[in-house]
Amino acid sequence: MRKDIEPLLTPWKIGNCEIKNRIVLTSMGGTDLFGWMEINHFDKDGARFIMEVAKNNCGLLLPGCQPVYNPMFGQWLYKNKKMFKDLKKWMPEFHKTGAKLFIQLTAGFGRSFTISEMMEKLYTNKVLRVLSKPFMNLDKITASASPSPNRWSDKVPSREMTKKEIEFFIQAFAKSAKLCKEAGVDGVEIHAVHEGYLLDQFTLNYVNKRTDEYGGSLENKYRFAIEIVKAIKKECGDDFPVSLRYSVVSKTKGFRSGALPGETFIEAGRDMEESIKAAKLLQEAGYDMLNCDNGTYDAWYWAHPPVYMPENCNLSYVEALKPHVDIPVVCAGRMTLEAGAKSVKEGKLDGVGFARNFLADPEWFSKVLAGKEQEIRPCIHCHNGCFNMCHYKGVPNDQDLGDSLHLSRCAVNAEMMQWKKHKIVKTKHPKTVHIVGGGIGGMEAARVLKLRGHNPIIYEKSDVLGGTFIPASAESYKFRLRQLLVWYRYQMEKLGVEVKLNTEIKDLKQFKGEPVIIATGSKARILNVPGKEKMVEACEYLNGKPVGDVVAVIGGGLTGSEIAYELELQGKHPIIIEMKDDLIAQKGVCLANSSYLREYFAYKKVPVYLETKLVEVKDKSIVVATKEGSKEIPCDSVISSAGYISTPLVSKGANVHLVGDCLQIGNLRTVIWRAYEVAMKI
Repeated sequence: MRKDIEPLLTPWKIGNCEIKNRIVLTSMGGTDLFGWMEINHFDKDGARFIMEVAKNNCGLLLPGCQPVYNPMFGQWLYKNKKMFKDLKKWMPEFHKTGAKLFIQLTAGFGRSFTISEMMEKLYTNKVLRVLSKPFMNLDKITASASPSPNRWSDKVPSREMTKKEIEFFIQAFAKSAKLCKEAGVDGVEIHAVHEGYLLDQFTLNYVNKRTDEYGGSLENKYRFAIEIVKAIKKECGDDFPVSLRYSVVSKTKGFRSGALPGETFIEAGRDMEESIKAAKLLQEAGYDMLNCDNGTYDAWYWAHPPVYMPENCNLSYVEALKPHVDIPVVCAGRMTLEAGAKSVKEGKLDGVGFARNFLADPEWFSKVLAGKEQEIRPCIHCHNGCFNMCHYKGVPNDQDLGDSLHLSRCAVNAEMMQWKKHKIVKTKHPKTVHIVGGGIGGMEAARVLKLRGHNPIIYEKSDVLGGTFIPASAESYKFRLRQLLVWYRYQMEKLGVEVKLNTEIKDLKQFKGEPVIIATGSKARILNVPGKEKMVEACEYLNGKPVGDVVAVIGGGLTGSEIAYELELQGKHPIIIEMKDDLIAQKGVCLANSSYLREYFAYKKVPVYLETKLVEVKDKSIVVATKEGSKEIPCDSVISSAGYISTPLVSKGANVHLVGDCLQIGNLRTVIWRAYEVAMKI
């Protein structure tokens, strides 16, 4: 076993509760034990995930946050006694793993509640607002410390919570915690003076403008969170551990405006000086642990770090807080085992938080301990499956209802939290299946087919597996994506999948009616403008074609914005040209990801031309059409990122199946899930 991670295998204590090692599963919406955005019940899928992680050497597990007042159907958690009885029956089996379980209880979301277009209609129509109250009382759900704008929508503002409502919540925490204790749970975690959720909104100066005992002074701003832990300790006893999800600093400039790593700004929320005072106050009130990160929903990329954020982005802040408290601290947020182990060894940290790693591969830490790291399917920080709440100009949360109700699925692991729909079933009739195209879609299909007992053969016209995912993972900050590519190639080798490189298939007759999967991807859309031949296509650039210093990127979708980001990281000077009225105005891209890029370009003063159309490409400039008229912009090179067009070898046929972008342009999630489903049908 690796010596450098041995500090993570030492025991530690939260109050009197001993944890066997320093690995902590931090909470994710969708991994709840009592259901997510539905009628409360003991959730078998959530329990299956938690048990799987516990069996794979995790020391402390925190399921998804459980509202003490359910936003859907208006249920108080403590009133459903049956699910606590079901939990009590399940706990002995869980404890056989040697792990400990803290259930995370939340006051809710306040102004951070993700408003969809449907919810806007319910709220803005007076009749629908009244009719919808029994199952979705938006006026109650979105109530905050003070009147304030919703993070996602201008049409559903937050009103001020009454003191009577606050008292109801405090008592609900105490009653729910008592039922958790009686069910055999090892502790609870209060959600959250963190990420700009409801309790945090009371602590943030830019949100809380109250003049009563819940606003103004430090003690008043943190009173809600303090009264919760005191009520729980009174109900459950001082020995029952209570953790607090806590953001050390807010990294927030104001409503809907975050601060990036390295940026100089005026903190609108909690700065380090206040955080130290608040942590001492919270410890004194009775909290036994601080489970830490940074950020708010207005600076969401700190709490939900996308691939652009630095690894261990929150660690230095948590380490700076630890000397000021006498209770354990945990850090989460793109943590690495190496950095976590070093911090634990030096006494700067007590537990190391991981979350989405376990969605991509629940066995990842066991594989580390067994020296099988090449077997780990990596999380790539895309948020496509687990948390794809999307927002751009003119829309609230642009997310399918199915995604809203089923968080914590995984783009790279089609089975995660979809076990009824996606599961390997051995075939009774093995077939040879021909796969045309060796990209991610082709390799995923081959992997599933092989596991089922079929004989897949991949035909790839180039000399290497990977397809367009090779350029898609080429940017300097995308090493996790490159790890996924390595994992897929390893799976082909490990499973013994037959691969024929440098083999182009032009028709399907040679396969004599045997099943064929077409995974030939797409081709770039090239704008038909004068001088188009002077442009460098996005994949050409990503595959190494050189460009000059000042580079016009045509297309401000995700691909174009990521290219512009890479150019800026290299010290070049990108200019973004986008026809829509916002960057990354596309469904399925999590706000944590898109807001980082939008705010990064503003921070670095990257010129962005929205509602602008390319007219002509010249030798040292481009001509564009804006609402104000024609404009010539000097540049050295032009990169075209205007989207892609599906290129199936054939579009239909008996025993022919299409997967990936050759069927429909999507993202990695749509490619992998579709490939899995097709492979299961054969």
